Amino acid sequence: MKNSREFPFERARRLTNRELAAARKAIEEKNGVPRPSRGRPAKPEVDKYLPTSIRLHPKVIAWARKEARKRGVGYQTIINEVLLEKTG
Repeated sequence: MKNSREFPFERARRLTNRELAAARKAIEEKNGVPRPSRGRPAKPEVDKYLPTSIRLHPKVIAWARKEARKRGVGYQTIINEVLLEKTG
């Protein structure tokens, strides 16, 4: 099989959860180290944000977006930083 176009995907089956767990365990045993966890690590409680809805003047949003483009971050991050500065 020279490339993936030759593999008969229509006849292939999915791995069961048991087979997947066994394969992962075998890889860990062969490498001698546990697999690193995948995904983003959980934030501590003090750093979690609360979802909210707020109405802001269009000029505020335009400024935040312009500033965000300059700094390469999201505009909500800019708004959050400014509010945190004002609250101490």
